[in-house]
Amino acid sequence: MTARITLVGKPGCHLCDVVRAVIEQVCAETGESFTEASIYDDLGLADLYWEQIPVTLVDGDQVAHWTLEADALRAALARPAPS
Repeated sequence: MTARITLVGKPGCHLCDVVRAVIEQVCAETGESFTEASIYDDLGLADLYWEQIPVTLVDGDQVAHWTLEADALRAALARPAPS
């Protein structure tokens, strides 16, 4: 099963730590999983999100940047996953 949630950030990012905690909380509640991607490892992500990190994606769609509310993530997860 592929993770529906992706956190795009970079090492040492304090905002990424805050958003990661929200994602971990929602994942613990919902049973979802998440993955992380660094803008340092993917130039395409760097081009897209350099000034927006941390960026939260659900099923590849951007849900939030800089901050993340748990309710916004839950709402995004409530939408059916693409088949």
